Amino acid sequence: MPYFDRVSATAFRPTEHVSGGWNTAEQHIAPPMALLAHVVEQDRDARRDDGLRLARLSYDILGTLPMDTVEVEVRTVRPGRTIELVEATLHHGGRAALVLRAWLLDHRDTAAVSGTEFDAIPPAAEMPAWDPSTVWPGGYIASARARRVQTRPGRAAYWVDSPVALLDEPSGPVARAARFFDIANGMTARFAPGEVAYPNLDLTAHLFRDPVGDALGFDTRVSTGPDGAGLTHSVIHDIQGPVGTVDQIQTVRPR
Repeated sequence: MPYFDRVSATAFRPTEHVSGGWNTAEQHIAPPMALLAHVVEQDRDARRDDGLRLARLSYDILGTLPMDTVEVEVRTVRPGRTIELVEATLHHGGRAALVLRAWLLDHRDTAAVSGTEFDAIPPAAEMPAWDPSTVWPGGYIASARARRVQTRPGRAAYWVDSPVALLDEPSGPVARAARFFDIANGMTARFAPGEVAYPNLDLTAHLFRDPVGDALGFDTRVSTGPDGAGLTHSVIHDIQGPVGTVDQIQTVRPR
């Protein structure tokens, strides 16, 4: 069973694997984020045959989503031969709940100047298994398999994969990776979620190459300010090394 069943060309029904950690009657936002990446990839491939890469994905979370069918729409904001800006919106009951703005870039040979200053993290096989469902309820977290080395609360490296596909149809490398982007906000919490609520309002991923494989690694740091805001910052990795970054701003609310 995937995260979503396709109902029509633009409608998708969440399965039990989508239920959230803050409220199991609501969708965890990670699968809807991956769904929007998927429809952007599909829209691109329907319009052109050069496979522009998704280099930046900037999501705004406009509200919660019940465990109910959602609809999506895609539009090209800034068309171009080598660079495009595409916007995808996810709706429920006529209300926009999640918006993605994605910059797409062309492929060209930069192998001679490639490199990164992001540090590597240990491979998954060198990390102990860790069950995030010991901290978080919900079908989405239960669907994830994790291995983690936590230095202290708010600082950890970990790998995540899942046997659950986004849909019963092929999806591209960024959509597959995006299944896990939003998990970072709860994988090395500075506080127990029963003591402090810290949902994120957004997520921005910058990717300097397409992810490879089905597992995604994270090197995550969590910061909390003195007046109600926090930040989860992650460098993300695949089996070949660093891929990019994911950032999430939080509203921090002691219970």
